[in-house]
Amino acid sequence: MSRVSLPHDAKAGPTKPEVRAVLLAKLDLAPSDHFVEVGSCTGAVTVEASRRAGRVTALERKPERLATTRKNLAANDAGDGVELREADAPEGLPDDADALFLGGSRNYEAVLDHAAETGVDRVVMNVSRLEVAGAATEAFRERNLLEDVVQFQVSRGYELAGATSFDSDNPVYMLVGGVDGEEEVAADGGRR
Repeated sequence: MSRVSLPHDAKAGPTKPEVRAVLLAKLDLAPSDHFVEVGSCTGAVTVEASRRAGRVTALERKPERLATTRKNLAANDAGDGVELREADAPEGLPDDADALFLGGSRNYEAVLDHAAETGVDRVVMNVSRLEVAGAATEAFRERNLLEDVVQFQVSRGYELAGATSFDSDNPVYMLVGGVDGEEEVAADGGRR
């Protein structure tokens, strides 16, 4: 799989490659899936998803960031099957998504309501702020969407005085879940 090239800057940090790898594993996208991203920013996740899902819808409320998404899609020869929407969520969300990624925390409760109401079976949200992670975890639980919470941090090596030292990125809290009409919750709270 080729790397994602992001020659165009959105004045906001893209989801790092290591975080995208975990995100894509959790989403488990297939060619028959309709993937939706809320807050496309640089387009890094949209590019990756377009290589796996049959359809991709990317929402971005800021026109300059949507233009950056468009340019980075072109730089990666991606874009077939991708619809870009300049829109706020949840208003701009389609009703037929199989998988949904929230790259930011703006309006996340309304987006989760939409996901629960329309039956999105895979929902992932990345959060970098602890307080938002706690509130978002509760929001997932209240909607019966929560399956997993993962916290991880990536450190990158750099040369320091002839040796390797590490500079760490902010920790990421990844909330994973979705609507699952097939599993039943057992009396003890486990799944069967």
